[in-house]
Amino acid sequence: MPSAHVRRGDTVGVISGRERGKRGKVLRVLHDKGRVLVENVNMIKKHQRPTQKVRQGGIIEREGPLPLSNVLLMCARCDRPVRHGIKVLADGRKQRVCKRCGESIDRG
Repeated sequence: MPSAHVRRGDTVGVISGRERGKRGKVLRVLHDKGRVLVENVNMIKKHQRPTQKVRQGGIIEREGPLPLSNVLLMCARCDRPVRHGIKVLADGRKQRVCKRCGESIDRG
């Protein structure tokens, strides 16, 4: 499974395509397809027929996958989508840092 530059729960900004400028939380990363689902971004309408799981059929709206290359991590200090680097801490842990300001992107 190839690694991606974003993880579930990260806040990302869309940098290209129809949804450019929007931001949201990563719901799921589809590693095998190189795509990502972002909360309230790239909404699609799906015609759903009633099943055992979904009692109510009809047209439902949900997030569609975006290419991983169209999203970047959001930096809290810069307040914009930025590239990130990896910094190794004194105790050996790795931490993602903003390439613009050097601020830690990882929470906690």
